[in-house]
Amino acid sequence: MGVPPAVERVLSAYRLSGPRVEPIPVGLIHESFDVRDGAAAYVLQRVSPIFSPGIHENIRAVTEHLHARGVLTFRIVPTAGGSLTVDLGADGSWRLLTRVPGVCFETCSSAEQARAAGGLVARFHSALADLDHAFRPLGILWHDTPAHLRQLEEAVGGHRDHPLHGDVAALAERILAAARDADPLEGVPDRVVHMDLKFNNVLFAGESGTACKEAVSLIDLDTVCRLPLYMELGDAWRSWCNRRGEDSPEAELDMEIFRASAEGYLGSLELALGREERASLAHGLERLSLELAARFAADALVEGYFGWDPERFASRGEHNLVRARGQLSLFEQARAARGELARLLAG
Repeated sequence: MGVPPAVERVLSAYRLSGPRVEPIPVGLIHESFDVRDGAAAYVLQRVSPIFSPGIHENIRAVTEHLHARGVLTFRIVPTAGGSLTVDLGADGSWRLLTRVPGVCFETCSSAEQARAAGGLVARFHSALADLDHAFRPLGILWHDTPAHLRQLEEAVGGHRDHPLHGDVAALAERILAAARDADPLEGVPDRVVHMDLKFNNVLFAGESGTACKEAVSLIDLDTVCRLPLYMELGDAWRSWCNRRGEDSPEAELDMEIFRASAEGYLGSLELALGREERASLAHGLERLSLELAARFAADALVEGYFGWDPERFASRGEHNLVRARGQLSLFEQARAARGELARLLAG
């Protein structure tokens, strides 16, 4: 990936003296570039059009509040004219972020990392408890479980000619039955949450290697919003605690990683959780893995949202079918372990 000509036009909107730009070859949603301007380091991003422009108001409100509370965070850099983005029409919408030094990992490799990550998330939640901000819509359907279940039913009903229809329909029946059997979670407040806590959105101090065990900042705040904590932590745990990752049809729930992350989180949390809210956390891993199973299963037929690996799978549908099976496997393991999860969360 090279540096597109539009980058020079974008950077002319900022007060930079002589920036050097290099592509960052990671990320599935945005196109990102490393920008160095003397001693200052930034990340320049061409923002995916799936998001509403209003997400940048959310990001600014959250990061300014975190900064004021002494929590390390990147900041969104306004243009010389005060705008949060540069809109180049057909060449995309762009933003410039300050860069926090550190390293990210695709998977959680130790209990120490899990404990540190849990503590960081707790500090993030605690610092934002008094944020007064009316969150703007994200522009995408985001963790609306009933809507995702409806989309699965619609996909099964509307794609009967798809070659994977029989396999997906059988899987969908299990997913929808599990959702109908789920206990209602009542009396649970919404909190300001990150809501995309896959492990590579946790930044650790250092440059490389698993020895990096100090979690210092959360990145990728496109999805900050208000939702219950069980959804936030359930989404984190489905990423952190599955030893086999998303590309295996069988999950492997790592209870040691769960225990360490829960200890780190509850040990650093400054919020007072009510009885219902604390009890709901034991359901989070189940709820979010089941929701993601539904999303993957629907896209196994629709083939219109998730990316896929053509070197390992014959089609996008086959990749997403494997992912759906893996998330349903994780759901079933979490449901079987709910009593133990509740015990660990009770302290």
